[in-house]
Amino acid sequence: MRVGLVCAHAGPPGPAPEQTAGTHQHVARIAAELAVRGHDVRVYQRLDDPDRLPAEQRDGYRVIRAPVGPPARTSTGELVALVPEFSRWLLDDWSGDWRPDVVHGHFWIGGLAAASAVRETAIPVVQTFHSLGAEQLRHLGDEYPGPEQRVPLERALTRAVDMAVAQCTDEVDELTRMGLRRAAVTMVPGGVDTERFHPDGEAAPRDRQARILSAGGLGPGHGQEDLILALRLVGDAELVIAGGPPEDSLAGDAEARRLRELADRSGVGDQVRLVGGVPHEQMPSWYRSADVVACTARYASAGRVPMEAMACGVPVVGYALGGIADTVVDEVTGHLVKPGDARDLGIRLRRLLSDDAERFAYGHAAVDRVRCSFTWDRTAGALERLYERVVERRRPVVVA
Repeated sequence: MRVGLVCAHAGPPGPAPEQTAGTHQHVARIAAELAVRGHDVRVYQRLDDPDRLPAEQRDGYRVIRAPVGPPARTSTGELVALVPEFSRWLLDDWSGDWRPDVVHGHFWIGGLAAASAVRETAIPVVQTFHSLGAEQLRHLGDEYPGPEQRVPLERALTRAVDMAVAQCTDEVDELTRMGLRRAAVTMVPGGVDTERFHPDGEAAPRDRQARILSAGGLGPGHGQEDLILALRLVGDAELVIAGGPPEDSLAGDAEARRLRELADRSGVGDQVRLVGGVPHEQMPSWYRSADVVACTARYASAGRVPMEAMACGVPVVGYALGGIADTVVDEVTGHLVKPGDARDLGIRLRRLLSDDAERFAYGHAAVDRVRCSFTWDRTAGALERLYERVVERRRPVVVA
Protein backbone atom coordinates (compact mmCIF):
# COMPACT_ATOMS: atom_id res chain seq x y z
CA MET A 1 0.00 0.00 0.00
CA ARG A 2 1.20 3.51 -0.79
CA VAL A 3 0.83 5.73 2.27
CA GLY A 4 1.33 9.50 2.33
CA LEU A 5 1.86 11.04 5.78
CA VAL A 6 1.44 14.83 5.77
CA CYS A 7 2.71 17.03 8.58
CA ALA A 8 3.48 20.59 7.53
CA HIS A 9 5.96 21.34 10.31
CA ALA A 10 7.27 17.91 11.22
CA GLY A 11 10.91 19.03 11.27
CA PRO A 12 13.47 17.13 13.35
CA PRO A 13 13.69 17.80 17.10
CA GLY A 14 15.81 20.80 18.00
CA PRO A 15 14.98 24.43 18.62
CA ALA A 16 11.43 23.88 17.39
CA PRO A 17 8.47 24.05 19.79
CA GLU A 18 7.94 20.90 21.86
CA GLN A 19 4.57 20.26 20.20
CA THR A 20 6.26 20.10 16.81
CA ALA A 21 9.09 17.88 18.02
CA GLY A 22 6.65 15.40 19.56
CA THR A 23 4.64 15.23 16.34
CA HIS A 24 7.81 14.62 14.33
CA GLN A 25 8.85 11.70 16.53
CA HIS A 26 5.37 10.18 16.26
CA VAL A 27 5.18 10.50 12.47
CA ALA A 28 8.73 9.25 11.94
CA ARG A 29 8.15 6.12 14.01
CA ILE A 30 4.83 5.32 12.30
CA ALA A 31 6.50 5.71 8.90
CA ALA A 32 9.35 3.39 9.86
CA GLU A 33 7.01 0.74 11.30
CA LEU A 34 4.75 0.81 8.23
CA ALA A 35 7.81 0.49 5.98
CA VAL A 36 8.91 -2.61 7.93
CA ARG A 37 5.47 -4.07 7.19
CA GLY A 38 6.15 -3.70 3.46
CA HIS A 39 4.30 -0.46 2.69
CA ASP A 40 5.61 2.28 0.40
CA VAL A 41 5.61 5.30 2.74
CA ARG A 42 6.35 8.94 2.06
CA VAL A 43 6.37 11.68 4.67
CA TYR A 44 5.55 15.17 3.44
CA GLN A 45 6.63 18.29 5.28
CA ARG A 46 7.47 21.87 4.39
CA LEU A 47 11.05 22.80 3.54
CA ASP A 48 11.96 25.04 6.48
CA ASP A 49 15.75 25.16 6.04
CA PRO A 50 17.60 25.96 2.78
CA ASP A 51 20.42 23.62 3.80
CA ARG A 52 18.17 20.56 3.91
CA LEU A 53 17.71 18.19 1.00
CA PRO A 54 14.36 18.38 -0.82
CA ALA A 55 14.09 14.60 -0.48
CA GLU A 56 15.92 11.83 1.36
CA GLN A 57 15.58 8.18 2.28
CA ARG A 58 15.30 7.40 5.97
CA ASP A 59 14.59 4.14 7.88
CA GLY A 60 12.82 2.53 4.92
CA TYR A 61 10.60 5.50 3.99
CA ARG A 62 11.08 8.66 1.96
CA VAL A 63 10.91 12.22 3.30
CA ILE A 64 9.70 14.84 0.81
CA ARG A 65 10.10 18.52 1.69
CA ALA A 66 7.80 20.86 -0.20
CA PRO A 67 9.28 24.26 -1.22
CA VAL A 68 6.29 26.15 0.10
CA GLY A 69 6.71 29.55 1.72
CA PRO A 70 9.99 30.90 3.07
CA PRO A 71 12.66 28.25 3.84
CA ALA A 72 12.60 29.08 7.55
CA ARG A 73 10.73 28.03 10.67
CA THR A 74 7.38 29.74 10.96
CA SER A 75 4.70 29.86 13.63
CA THR A 76 1.53 27.79 13.38
CA GLY A 77 -0.47 30.93 12.66
CA GLU A 78 1.80 31.79 9.73
CA LEU A 79 1.50 28.24 8.38
CA VAL A 80 -2.27 28.63 7.98
CA ALA A 81 -1.76 31.07 5.12
CA LEU A 82 0.47 28.52 3.34
CA VAL A 83 -2.10 25.70 3.36
CA PRO A 84 -3.54 26.45 -0.13
CA GLU A 85 -0.09 26.50 -1.71
CA PHE A 86 0.97 23.37 0.16
CA SER A 87 -2.16 21.47 -0.91
CA ARG A 88 -1.65 22.46 -4.57
CA TRP A 89 1.95 21.25 -4.36
CA LEU A 90 0.81 17.92 -2.92
CA LEU A 91 -1.82 17.44 -5.62
CA ASP A 92 0.73 18.15 -8.33
CA ASP A 93 3.20 15.70 -6.77
CA TRP A 94 0.54 12.99 -6.55
CA SER A 95 -0.41 13.52 -10.20
CA GLY A 96 2.88 11.94 -11.31
CA ASP A 97 4.20 8.38 -11.05
CA TRP A 98 3.55 8.05 -7.31
CA ARG A 99 -0.05 8.35 -6.09
CA PRO A 100 -0.97 7.38 -2.50
CA ASP A 101 -3.66 4.82 -1.77
CA VAL A 102 -4.38 6.62 1.51
CA VAL A 103 -3.32 9.96 2.98
CA HIS A 104 -2.85 10.48 6.73
CA GLY A 105 -2.78 14.08 7.96
CA HIS A 106 -0.99 14.94 11.20
CA PHE A 107 -1.79 17.98 13.34
CA TRP A 108 -4.47 20.29 12.01
CA ILE A 109 -2.27 22.13 9.50
CA GLY A 110 -1.13 18.91 7.87
CA GLY A 111 -4.70 17.64 7.85
CA LEU A 112 -6.02 20.76 6.13
CA ALA A 113 -3.38 20.49 3.39
CA ALA A 114 -3.97 16.76 2.91
CA ALA A 115 -7.77 16.99 2.78
CA SER A 116 -7.69 19.93 0.40
CA ALA A 117 -5.25 18.17 -1.94
CA VAL A 118 -7.41 15.05 -2.40
CA ARG A 119 -10.90 16.58 -2.31
CA GLU A 120 -11.42 16.02 -6.07
CA THR A 121 -9.98 12.49 -5.97
CA ALA A 122 -11.02 9.11 -4.57
CA ILE A 123 -8.05 9.00 -2.19
CA PRO A 124 -9.28 8.53 1.42
CA VAL A 125 -8.04 10.77 4.22
CA VAL A 126 -7.25 9.74 7.79
CA GLN A 127 -6.54 12.46 10.35
CA THR A 128 -4.68 12.56 13.68
CA PHE A 129 -5.00 15.93 15.41
CA HIS A 130 -2.50 15.23 18.25
CA SER A 131 -4.31 17.99 20.17
CA LEU A 132 -7.60 19.85 19.74
CA GLY A 133 -7.94 23.61 19.97
CA ALA A 134 -11.40 23.48 21.57
CA GLU A 135 -10.20 21.19 24.35
CA GLN A 136 -7.00 23.16 24.94
CA LEU A 137 -8.99 26.39 25.08
CA ARG A 138 -11.37 24.89 27.65
CA HIS A 139 -8.56 23.65 29.89
CA LEU A 140 -6.05 26.48 29.48
CA GLY A 141 -8.35 29.50 29.11
CA ASP A 142 -6.37 32.73 28.68
CA GLU A 143 -3.13 30.73 28.59
CA TYR A 144 -4.16 28.96 25.35
CA PRO A 145 -1.33 29.70 22.87
CA GLY A 146 -2.96 28.81 19.53
CA PRO A 147 -4.30 31.05 16.75
CA GLU A 148 -7.97 31.98 16.95
CA GLN A 149 -8.84 30.42 13.56
CA ARG A 150 -7.74 26.98 14.72
CA VAL A 151 -11.01 25.88 16.36
CA PRO A 152 -13.32 26.60 13.38
CA LEU A 153 -10.81 25.15 10.93
CA GLU A 154 -10.49 21.96 12.96
CA ARG A 155 -14.27 21.66 13.03
CA ALA A 156 -14.34 22.06 9.23
CA LEU A 157 -11.60 19.46 8.86
CA THR A 158 -13.68 16.84 10.71
CA ARG A 159 -16.23 17.09 7.88
CA ALA A 160 -13.61 16.44 5.20
CA VAL A 161 -11.92 13.25 6.47
CA ASP A 162 -12.92 9.62 6.17
CA MET A 163 -11.71 8.70 9.63
CA ALA A 164 -10.26 10.56 12.61
CA VAL A 165 -7.70 8.88 14.87
CA ALA A 166 -7.94 9.83 18.54
CA GLN A 167 -5.11 9.11 20.95
CA CYS A 168 -7.20 8.93 24.13
CA THR A 169 -10.80 8.43 25.27
CA ASP A 170 -11.27 12.13 26.07
CA GLU A 171 -10.31 12.99 22.49
CA VAL A 172 -12.89 10.53 21.14
CA ASP A 173 -15.57 12.33 23.15
CA GLU A 174 -14.35 15.76 22.02
CA LEU A 175 -14.37 14.76 18.34
CA THR A 176 -17.94 13.52 18.58
CA ARG A 177 -18.96 16.78 20.27
CA MET A 178 -17.42 18.54 17.26
CA GLY A 179 -19.86 16.72 14.99
CA LEU A 180 -18.06 13.54 13.91
CA ARG A 181 -20.07 10.34 13.93
CA ARG A 182 -18.76 7.92 16.54
CA ALA A 183 -18.23 5.34 13.81
CA ALA A 184 -15.86 7.80 12.09
CA VAL A 185 -13.55 7.99 15.12
CA THR A 186 -11.14 5.27 16.19
CA MET A 187 -8.70 5.34 19.08
CA VAL A 188 -5.08 4.43 18.38
CA PRO A 189 -2.68 5.50 21.13
CA GLY A 190 0.94 6.18 20.37
CA GLY A 191 3.68 3.78 21.32
CA VAL A 192 6.95 3.57 23.22
CA ASP A 193 10.35 2.52 21.95
CA THR A 194 10.87 -0.31 24.44
CA GLU A 195 14.39 -0.91 23.16
CA ARG A 196 15.32 2.55 24.44
CA PHE A 197 12.90 2.95 27.34
CA HIS A 198 13.37 0.02 29.71
CA PRO A 199 14.29 -0.47 33.40
CA ASP A 200 17.86 -1.66 32.82
CA GLY A 201 20.50 0.94 32.11
CA GLU A 202 22.22 4.01 33.44
CA ALA A 203 20.39 6.49 35.64
CA ALA A 204 21.03 10.21 35.97
CA PRO A 205 23.10 11.08 39.07
CA ARG A 206 21.21 11.74 42.31
CA ASP A 207 21.73 11.72 46.05
CA ARG A 208 19.87 9.69 48.68
CA GLN A 209 16.93 12.10 48.78
CA ALA A 210 13.72 10.80 47.18
CA ARG A 211 13.21 12.15 43.65
CA ILE A 212 10.00 13.21 41.89
CA LEU A 213 10.42 13.90 38.18
CA SER A 214 8.20 16.17 36.07
CA ALA A 215 8.93 15.95 32.34
CA GLY A 216 7.45 16.95 29.02
CA GLY A 217 7.49 20.73 28.96
CA LEU A 218 7.78 24.02 30.74
CA GLY A 219 5.05 26.58 30.31
CA PRO A 220 1.40 27.40 30.96
CA GLY A 221 -0.69 24.28 31.32
CA HIS A 222 2.01 21.86 32.42
CA GLY A 223 0.94 22.13 36.05
CA GLN A 224 4.35 22.39 37.75
CA GLU A 225 2.92 25.01 40.10
CA ASP A 226 0.59 22.35 41.49
CA LEU A 227 3.57 20.07 42.11
CA ILE A 228 5.44 22.83 43.93
CA LEU A 229 2.45 23.46 46.19
CA ALA A 230 2.04 19.70 46.74
CA LEU A 231 5.72 19.40 47.70
CA ARG A 232 4.94 21.08 51.03
CA LEU A 233 2.94 17.95 51.98
CA VAL A 234 5.50 15.46 50.70
CA GLY A 235 8.36 16.21 53.07
CA ASP A 236 11.99 15.47 52.31
CA ALA A 237 12.00 14.97 48.53
CA GLU A 238 13.54 16.58 45.47
CA LEU A 239 11.36 17.79 42.58
CA VAL A 240 13.24 17.75 39.26
CA ILE A 241 11.52 19.62 36.41
CA ALA A 242 12.80 18.71 32.92
CA GLY A 243 11.59 20.86 30.04
CA GLY A 244 11.82 24.24 28.38
CA PRO A 245 15.01 25.84 27.01
CA PRO A 246 18.48 24.39 27.75
CA GLU A 247 19.59 24.66 31.37
CA ASP A 248 22.10 27.42 30.63
CA SER A 249 19.25 29.56 29.20
CA LEU A 250 16.77 29.11 32.05
CA ALA A 251 17.82 32.35 33.76
CA GLY A 252 16.14 34.32 31.00
CA ASP A 253 12.99 32.19 30.85
CA ALA A 254 9.89 33.82 32.37
CA GLU A 255 8.21 30.53 33.30
CA ALA A 256 11.35 29.23 35.01
CA ARG A 257 11.60 32.43 37.05
CA ARG A 258 7.91 32.20 37.99
CA LEU A 259 8.29 28.63 39.24
CA ARG A 260 11.43 29.43 41.23
CA GLU A 261 9.71 32.41 42.85
CA LEU A 262 6.69 30.25 43.73
CA ALA A 263 8.97 27.59 45.24
CA ASP A 264 10.73 30.21 47.37
CA ARG A 265 7.44 31.69 48.57
CA SER A 266 6.17 28.20 49.40
CA GLY A 267 9.25 27.36 51.46
CA VAL A 268 10.47 24.57 49.16
CA GLY A 269 12.96 26.50 47.06
CA ASP A 270 15.84 24.24 48.05
CA GLN A 271 13.83 21.15 46.99
CA VAL A 272 13.04 22.24 43.43
CA ARG A 273 15.57 21.80 40.62
CA LEU A 274 15.03 22.90 37.02
CA VAL A 275 17.28 21.11 34.53
CA GLY A 276 15.93 22.62 31.31
CA GLY A 277 15.16 20.78 28.11
CA VAL A 278 16.62 17.29 27.94
CA PRO A 279 17.32 15.57 24.56
CA HIS A 280 14.84 12.76 24.04
CA GLU A 281 17.55 10.12 23.82
CA GLN A 282 18.69 11.06 27.34
CA MET A 283 15.26 10.80 28.94
CA PRO A 284 15.50 7.09 29.86
CA SER A 285 18.31 7.84 32.34
CA TRP A 286 16.24 10.63 33.92
CA TYR A 287 13.19 8.38 34.28
CA ARG A 288 15.30 5.63 35.88
CA SER A 289 16.72 8.11 38.38
CA ALA A 290 13.26 8.95 39.74
CA ASP A 291 11.28 7.21 42.46
CA VAL A 292 8.05 8.48 40.89
CA VAL A 293 7.13 10.49 37.80
CA ALA A 294 4.43 13.15 38.22
CA CYS A 295 2.20 14.11 35.27
CA THR A 296 0.16 17.20 36.11
CA ALA A 297 -0.58 18.77 32.72
CA ARG A 298 -4.00 20.39 32.49
CA TYR A 299 -4.34 19.00 28.97
CA ALA A 300 -2.74 15.82 27.62
CA SER A 301 -4.16 14.23 24.47
CA ALA A 302 -1.38 11.63 24.40
CA GLY A 303 0.21 9.80 27.32
CA ARG A 304 3.78 9.90 26.04
CA VAL A 305 5.48 10.85 29.32
CA PRO A 306 3.62 8.34 31.54
CA MET A 307 4.15 5.61 28.92
CA GLU A 308 7.90 6.28 28.76
CA ALA A 309 8.18 6.42 32.55
CA MET A 310 6.22 3.19 32.96
CA ALA A 311 8.39 1.48 30.33
CA CYS A 312 11.38 2.34 32.54
CA GLY A 313 9.72 0.69 35.53
CA VAL A 314 8.77 3.90 37.34
CA PRO A 315 5.29 4.40 38.89
CA VAL A 316 3.32 7.47 37.82
CA VAL A 317 1.13 9.84 39.81
CA GLY A 318 -0.89 11.99 37.44
CA TYR A 319 -4.06 13.88 36.78
CA ALA A 320 -7.01 11.74 35.67
CA LEU A 321 -7.45 13.22 32.22
CA GLY A 322 -6.61 12.57 28.57
CA GLY A 323 -3.81 10.19 27.75
CA ILE A 324 -2.67 10.08 31.38
CA ALA A 325 -5.97 8.52 32.50
CA ASP A 326 -5.86 5.99 29.66
CA THR A 327 -2.26 4.99 30.39
CA VAL A 328 -2.00 4.84 34.20
CA VAL A 329 -4.06 2.18 35.98
CA ASP A 330 -4.97 3.58 39.38
CA GLU A 331 -3.47 1.56 42.25
CA VAL A 332 -1.84 -0.83 39.75
CA THR A 333 0.83 1.21 37.94
CA GLY A 334 0.48 4.40 39.97
CA HIS A 335 -2.19 6.81 41.14
CA LEU A 336 -4.69 9.07 39.41
CA VAL A 337 -5.66 12.36 41.04
CA LYS A 338 -8.47 14.80 40.33
CA PRO A 339 -7.01 17.56 38.12
CA GLY A 340 -5.97 20.62 40.10
CA ASP A 341 -6.16 18.95 43.53
CA ALA A 342 -2.70 19.83 44.85
CA ARG A 343 -3.52 18.52 48.34
CA ASP A 344 -4.46 15.02 47.16
CA LEU A 345 -1.49 15.10 44.80
CA GLY A 346 0.85 15.75 47.74
CA ILE A 347 -0.73 13.05 49.88
CA ARG A 348 -0.47 10.44 47.10
CA LEU A 349 3.15 11.32 46.41
CA ARG A 350 4.08 11.15 50.10
CA ARG A 351 2.44 7.76 50.60
CA LEU A 352 4.03 6.28 47.50
CA LEU A 353 7.49 7.59 48.34
CA SER A 354 7.24 6.08 51.82
CA ASP A 355 6.27 2.59 50.60
CA ASP A 356 9.14 0.80 48.83
CA ALA A 357 7.13 -2.39 48.27
CA GLU A 358 4.28 -0.55 46.60
CA ARG A 359 6.61 1.34 44.29
CA PHE A 360 8.33 -1.92 43.35
CA ALA A 361 5.02 -3.62 42.55
CA TYR A 362 3.71 -0.63 40.59
CA GLY A 363 6.95 -0.41 38.61
CA HIS A 364 6.80 -4.06 37.54
CA ALA A 365 3.14 -3.79 36.58
CA ALA A 366 3.91 -0.62 34.62
CA VAL A 367 6.55 -2.37 32.48
CA ASP A 368 4.16 -5.23 31.73
CA ARG A 369 1.36 -2.84 30.75
CA VAL A 370 3.52 -0.92 28.29
CA ARG A 371 4.97 -4.01 26.65
CA CYS A 372 1.50 -5.51 26.23
CA SER A 373 -0.45 -2.42 25.17
CA PHE A 374 1.76 0.48 24.06
CA THR A 375 4.36 -0.64 21.54
CA TRP A 376 4.89 1.02 18.16
CA ASP A 377 4.28 -2.35 16.49
CA ARG A 378 0.74 -2.39 17.93
CA THR A 379 0.19 1.21 16.85
CA ALA A 380 1.33 0.51 13.29
CA GLY A 381 -0.77 -2.64 13.13
CA ALA A 382 -3.90 -0.76 14.17
CA LEU A 383 -3.25 1.97 11.58
CA GLU A 384 -2.57 -0.61 8.87
CA ARG A 385 -5.97 -2.22 9.49
CA LEU A 386 -7.61 1.21 9.50
CA TYR A 387 -6.02 2.16 6.17
CA GLU A 388 -7.25 -1.09 4.63
CA ARG A 389 -10.82 -0.36 5.75
CA VAL A 390 -10.97 3.21 4.41
CA VAL A 391 -9.34 2.21 1.09
CA GLU A 392 -11.86 -0.61 0.65
CA ARG A 393 -14.77 1.77 1.29
CA ARG A 394 -13.54 4.22 -1.35
CA ARG A 395 -12.99 1.62 -4.09
CA PRO A 396 -15.52 2.10 -6.93
CA VAL A 397 -18.13 -0.60 -7.35
CA VAL A 398 -17.62 -2.48 -10.61
CA VAL A 399 -20.93 -3.40 -12.24
CA ALA A 400 -20.87 -6.66 -14.18
